[in-house]
Amino acid sequence: MVNAPGTRSELSPDELRSLFHQLNNHLGVLLANAELIEAKSAEPTTQARAHQMVASVLEALDAARSLRSHIQAVDRSTDPD
Repeated sequence: MVNAPGTRSELSPDELRSLFHQLNNHLGVLLANAELIEAKSAEPTTQARAHQMVASVLEALDAARSLRSHIQAVDRSTDPD
């Protein structure tokens, strides 16, 4: 779902879960490819760059998990039940 610039809409919990799932899938593909390049490359410069990519993707995965946990905690605290 893409909104026009300057517009704002709320996502349902299912839509939000779907977005996090998509994000994790994309980051997983990046991670797998970076690890493959890191393992297969014979050039130290390329290995170093791939290593940095792996580290960055792992940080992005951690950030996405933290954000998801925070959103879930906020949702639970505002749940009227």
